[in-house]
Amino acid sequence: MTHAPSTLSAVLNLDELLAAARELRIAGRWERAFRLLDSAASTEPSARARIARDAAEVALERDWFAGTDTAAERITEAEKEFPDGDWDVDLLRLRHTYGRLLLVDGTLSLGPAGKDPEALAALLDRARELHETAPDEGRRGWASMYLGLITDNHFADQAAAPAHYAAALRAGEAGPDDLLAREALRHLGGHDHDTGNHDRALDRWRRATALGARAGTVPGTLSQQMLLAMLARDAGDEAGARALATEIARWAEAIGAGRLHAQATGFLAGADPTTPPPADES
Repeated sequence: MTHAPSTLSAVLNLDELLAAARELRIAGRWERAFRLLDSAASTEPSARARIARDAAEVALERDWFAGTDTAAERITEAEKEFPDGDWDVDLLRLRHTYGRLLLVDGTLSLGPAGKDPEALAALLDRARELHETAPDEGRRGWASMYLGLITDNHFADQAAAPAHYAAALRAGEAGPDDLLAREALRHLGGHDHDTGNHDRALDRWRRATALGARAGTVPGTLSQQMLLAMLARDAGDEAGARALATEIARWAEAIGAGRLHAQATGFLAGADPTTPPPADES
């Protein structure tokens, strides 16, 4: 006895649809990615779950670059589609919690000051658990990346974070996963910059920019170029730094990456793009 294919599988291949949505997400075409995924209705539970999971990742990345607030609902929907749990959805929840805890009274805040220590401890424990239970080395690399980010940006442990980034870089290069390697190089270069090794920071940030471009991440490549503009300013090339930041601001505004646009315009006004903005005292 044969069964009629679901509406989705009768029209297209789910893997190809999700691959297309992923490329749209990475390119910063978030609304188009949403429309593609939301139009792919299916009565087949596993297909519906995968679509919901990918839509949650689109929302998470749009929130990060554009400053919107849409991921929580999408992640909850994805969790409902995986009643027995799913590692990838769990990582999305971790990433969302990581970003949410960066805000203190609506302002980006690095370090533990003003944050709930129990919430931070739970976040770190969850990242460790995801690292231990990762189903493959690529996912373990992403868990290492977030162990580094949490250690760095919530606990201000600059001595411990680079080892996590280095583990993520090894996984990204072995994958290969250009986006993971890019992310690791970005933050390893940040530590180089902070310790005064600007030559190594430049090398790592240039490599990260190239990897991001190869992977097709438009907002990620722009954010990486922001760091190159900072290095140009550090080297005394203010004209070059401003020219690059001006184009970053123009591109970011064009693709709707509001948070990145604000970072670039702040840089043009003299702000350091690697530090949080001052609290609004009005």
